[in-house]
Amino acid sequence: MSDQVISIIALVLIFALATFSAVHLGVLAIVAAFIVGSTVANESSDDIFSGFPGDLFVVLVGVTLLFGIAKSNGTVDWLVNAAVKAVRGRIALIPWVMFLVTAVLTAVGAVTPAAVGIVAPIGLGFAVAYGISPVLMGLFIANGASVGGFSPIGVFGSITNNVVERNDLPGSPATLFTASFLFNVGLCVVIFLLFGGRQLLGRIATSGGKGADDGATAPASLRLDLPRALTLLGLLSLVAGALFFDLDVGLMALTISVVLTLAAPKSAKGAVDKCAWSTVLLVCGIVTYVSQMERLGTIDWLGERVASIDAPLLGALLICLIGAVVSAFASTTGMLGALIPLAVPFLLTGQVGAVGLITALAISASIVDASPFSTSGALVTANTPPDQRDLVFRRLMAWGLGIAVVGPLVTWCLFVVPGSL
Repeated sequence: MSDQVISIIALVLIFALATFSAVHLGVLAIVAAFIVGSTVANESSDDIFSGFPGDLFVVLVGVTLLFGIAKSNGTVDWLVNAAVKAVRGRIALIPWVMFLVTAVLTAVGAVTPAAVGIVAPIGLGFAVAYGISPVLMGLFIANGASVGGFSPIGVFGSITNNVVERNDLPGSPATLFTASFLFNVGLCVVIFLLFGGRQLLGRIATSGGKGADDGATAPASLRLDLPRALTLLGLLSLVAGALFFDLDVGLMALTISVVLTLAAPKSAKGAVDKCAWSTVLLVCGIVTYVSQMERLGTIDWLGERVASIDAPLLGALLICLIGAVVSAFASTTGMLGALIPLAVPFLLTGQVGAVGLITALAISASIVDASPFSTSGALVTANTPPDQRDLVFRRLMAWGLGIAVVGPLVTWCLFVVPGSL
């Protein structure tokens, strides 16, 4: 039995054990990486630890710490009030505003973790204040980050278009961005209907008390005192650093948290306890194991098996499925750079349209970013109130696994089968 097959079997066992026992999934994943690495791959402990996502760990801890401080000193409630005033209390518009704000951030060059890390805590603050499903809000934010990323200057768009150009394939950045935008808007309409959006229609809330139509209570009006003003300045600095100076979001968030704690110690008390440590362990454990699978060549091995299929349309569908499933547990950026070259054999036959397959693959690999094992989904889960965190995790996991199957089928039917792209 090959190392690649063993690593896939171990991954299935990890999820089975976590489902039917009380063992933490993140711990299981790290143990699996140790066992497989030691017995199959002949890896040292340094090799195993090389797959630990230190950057993702810092992002999750830094962002949740910063917004723990923002929640403690009332800054999040102040932002909720301001946003409600901006949409004139129309609660149903708030998720769409969060979708567009996140899309704009990634469209102008912010990396996905930066945009989601900035918007998710605020958006989930709205969800708590106005009875919006945190699953609905989290999915809107994650999808907004993905769709904006495919702009010609976005990270996803730049990577995809560069890979296409390097492989001398026909490409269309405008088609990629437009198709991704329209697909995600349609997907958000489905999400809106599935996760309680219809109940929000017609509801009006004010920033100072009860809603005009449904009795929804908003946070009481707050004044912008010094700790809140400093926190807002820190959040703006986080946005500016991510967008214009390409600074690491996690390191910036930790730095700002330290400054705020020194400036206003009382308002930051207990913020460290609000970090989502269980989620951090979960995500980092899974990514550590998936990184080991990449070192073993499991992902490439799967791609090669698909590339050997004689039926181009079927092979195209399988590549989209692999891209979606793997991206749900790993880096979408990495998947875009790795899987497009694997599609080249299909594209050279002329039986599959290059623009159509690339568009289908790109969308399939990105719409699963709300999975709690991807950075976007992990940030959404980490910023959900503790009493709802397990529920949100389970629903995002179910959504991620479901869309990893349904999404490729739909994109394949829309963009590959017609053969017009």
